[in-house]
Amino acid sequence: MQDDTLLEVRNLRTEFHMEDSVITAVNGVDFRVKKGETLGIVGESGSGKSVTALSIMRLVAEPPGKIAEGQILFNDIEGETDLLQLSEDEIRHYRGNKISMIFQEPMTSLNPVFTCGFQVLEAIVLHQKVSKKKAIEMTLKLFEDVQLPDPPRILAAYPHQLSGGQKQRVMIAMAMSCNPSMLIADEPTTALDVTVQKTILELMIKLKNERDMSIMFITHDLGVIAEIADKVIVMYKGNIVEQGDIESIFTNPQHPYTKGLLACRPSLDKKVIRLPVISDFMGEDENGNITEKAITVEEVIQDNLKDEEEFKKERRRILNQDPILSVRNLKTYFTTKTNIFGKPLKVIKAVDDVSFDVFPGETLGLVGESGCGKTTLGRTILQLVPALEGEIVYNGVDLMSISRKDMRNLRKNMQIIFQDPYSSLNPRLTVGAAIMEPLHVHKMYSGMKERKEKVMELLEKVNMQPDHFNRYPHEFSGGQRQRICIARALALKPNFIICDESVSALDVSVQAQVLNLLNSLKKEFGFTYIFISHDLSVVKFMSDRMMVMNQGKIEELGFSENIYYNPQKEYTKKLIDAIPSRKFHSDKGD
Repeated sequence: MQDDTLLEVRNLRTEFHMEDSVITAVNGVDFRVKKGETLGIVGESGSGKSVTALSIMRLVAEPPGKIAEGQILFNDIEGETDLLQLSEDEIRHYRGNKISMIFQEPMTSLNPVFTCGFQVLEAIVLHQKVSKKKAIEMTLKLFEDVQLPDPPRILAAYPHQLSGGQKQRVMIAMAMSCNPSMLIADEPTTALDVTVQKTILELMIKLKNERDMSIMFITHDLGVIAEIADKVIVMYKGNIVEQGDIESIFTNPQHPYTKGLLACRPSLDKKVIRLPVISDFMGEDENGNITEKAITVEEVIQDNLKDEEEFKKERRRILNQDPILSVRNLKTYFTTKTNIFGKPLKVIKAVDDVSFDVFPGETLGLVGESGCGKTTLGRTILQLVPALEGEIVYNGVDLMSISRKDMRNLRKNMQIIFQDPYSSLNPRLTVGAAIMEPLHVHKMYSGMKERKEKVMELLEKVNMQPDHFNRYPHEFSGGQRQRICIARALALKPNFIICDESVSALDVSVQAQVLNLLNSLKKEFGFTYIFISHDLSVVKFMSDRMMVMNQGKIEELGFSENIYYNPQKEYTKKLIDAIPSRKFHSDKGD
């Protein structure tokens, strides 16, 4: 091992032994991380990124997991050590102390029954053998270092009392508590707002420089990698298919998979009909070997560019119609504290005097940070959350004045696709039963046979197989589950759909497929969408007009390109500035 190398992984192979097969999650990978360096590991779900990290930490559950072969050499002032040769007691000296890990979902990583302060000071007491009083002082200092507001309050707060960004900062504080030589960050910013994501990335860079620490940063988003990493490894099906420094990977990718990942993110400079996907650049032969297609990123984008004149003509036609939805002076408030007589003492104005129109065939993008009121507005429109006052007029009907029975009948035409497809599908129902359920409720089609045929047709429509009918949600990937939710939303033949953060937690490649699917379905069936997201680049690709929300109010409303290129409000400028860098994107010609 070279003197400046902190960690070297040699021929690492990690397997999972199932009843009838062996899955090789990591297949003989080799890489090095230098002292003070940030290594980015990028790839889709299932590529082996997280299993590589868990193997380094010796956290692969055995059985069914098993590190079959390889070496993981760690080199610090104590000398070179092969972590795979250590006993369980010996590895604890390294785990959390010299190598720390930030997991993807802080809510599942933090214990809900203990305060955030206790969980951090517990690690300090365990590894540094200091008194509880000293550990509390160190914890408060860590909370200051990770820029948490009011550290004494956070010390006594439980995880559910914090926002997503605050929980992630607590996880960073816990990981930094023993001043590790290496920090492994496994998708630490996935599903966070772009503004929160930016502050977390800046914080990690600051801590790395202050403490001369190495970082292994795992993500599916190459835009994020460009912000933080020195070198990057691209993984596909357990193998490293490409690695190098950031500039060479971004400006001159050699592997078709890397080209596909770079192209999948919506371009902010060009208006395209369809996003590039991985299959545009590569395929597999009958033996599972990768085959490259002779096409460049520029050619794929050029083939899918929108005709500007046709686009503007179609948009004028849409906006010259009568609105399908009119919202006037809408207010939705939540009371969080009352006195003993039930009088409100503290009220959250989730939607605060909002007015706008949506036109037939339009996609209205709704963007803003978590807590700005996006989701509450969408649910209030569908009458899933009661409004305090205002008007919601859909196709001439005031939704706030009709009976529950009439509203139930109207819901055939108004559907919603939720952010988390797994929690919105009943795990005890097969996919076919879940899609068929609304057909039963609304008594559509003549019988079971006809309904089943319709479900099969819908599955094919969203690029799923008819034989998926009898499978359960846990048998599918996140992208497949989201397609199932789209099929369920289509089952009642709606003409108005609210997409609530429906792609925020998906890989960029899967996200591109789902966005293309939503657009093709809109074109085929003439849908009207409200597309809710915190990702301004995704909203810009999807929408005709864009509405920016902040603290329950509308900051800006206008054509997507106008708001992006000429934002009028500071809040909008902040959202745009926080979009992960794509300075090396080949479609910019840099």
